[in-house]
Amino acid sequence: MFTGLVEEVGTVVEQRRDGIATQFRIETAQIAGKISLGDSVAVNGCCLTVSGREDNVLTFDLLGETLDRTNLKALGPGSLINLERAVAAGAPLGGHFVQGHVDCAAQIVALEDKGADLGMEIELPSEFARYVASKGSIAVNGISLTVAVVLPKSFTVWIIPQTRTHTNLSQAKPGDLLNLEFDILAKYVERMLDRRPRDPE
Repeated sequence: MFTGLVEEVGTVVEQRRDGIATQFRIETAQIAGKISLGDSVAVNGCCLTVSGREDNVLTFDLLGETLDRTNLKALGPGSLINLERAVAAGAPLGGHFVQGHVDCAAQIVALEDKGADLGMEIELPSEFARYVASKGSIAVNGISLTVAVVLPKSFTVWIIPQTRTHTNLSQAKPGDLLNLEFDILAKYVERMLDRRPRDPE
């Protein structure tokens, strides 16, 4: 479980592919020393397991499903990547409940600078539109954000300077793919409503 509060922006050192197997190696100056093999880390919002560590470089193994569903397939050496360690029991929950189970990757439609803030319009695939609500929570590249506007085929979030400076959204541009995880509470509510007993007609 994560909170959507990015701890560090790491740098991709290598994406290594061997047949169907893929490994990511990411350099991290801050959290590497606090990580043990087998720990979970949200990598651009995707929950991955640390399979190796060498000095400040962490290694992760990626499944084919992970590559198909996320933007990790589009990243290479030098790419900036958001990192968050799993939240410890009893730690403050500053964002929202983020599982690290990315639903899809969607493109940035447009960016708008308004003073020091950044408005970001993101594509909203139709099969996930029901999970997005104005003022609701969403994880974008592992960042806990609040939905400002919902449109038929997109939604908008606003990024404050602190978030823009301390995440990889500092380099965002139209057309970039972002990992999206929709609010787990909305999914559970939908599931429970689907399973309600129906009144006989």
